[in-house]
Amino acid sequence: MSDETKLAKLRHLRKLSDLWDRSVGVPGTKFRVGLESLIGLLPIGGDVIGIILSVYILFQAIQFRLPLTILVRMLFNIILDGAVGSIPILGDLFDTTWKANTRNVNLLEAHLRDPVRSKQTNQWFLFLLLTVLIVVLVCFVAISIMVVWLVWILFHR
Repeated sequence: MSDETKLAKLRHLRKLSDLWDRSVGVPGTKFRVGLESLIGLLPIGGDVIGIILSVYILFQAIQFRLPLTILVRMLFNIILDGAVGSIPILGDLFDTTWKANTRNVNLLEAHLRDPVRSKQTNQWFLFLLLTVLIVVLVCFVAISIMVVWLVWILFHR
């Protein structure tokens, strides 16, 4: 991909993220929300539309041949936004501040500015993410074993 093509695609992604995350000013404040926050108020469908646009931005970012650590971080932003965003009321408030699309375009821009530095900092994020996933997996296995044990006790009296 040529530098001009990269720059045009980056501008396009920035415009999309701004539209989706920061396009509407809240009257009387400097705070801005985007169309995602407004569409997210629709039950179920609004959050799905938000996730689809976020995934579109991720697919466009993949074309920049980003390191896996950055792509995982972008995917984490989308998953967190979708998971918490699906909770009624709390999720809508979360959507107004998390701004996953802006975060993801910022990650892309940071990598394009300084690829070496972004790889170093993202190694720590990947380590932390893997640690959290392992802890969650261990907790899930432990809870599953406890549930099976309790069921065993209840039905074999």
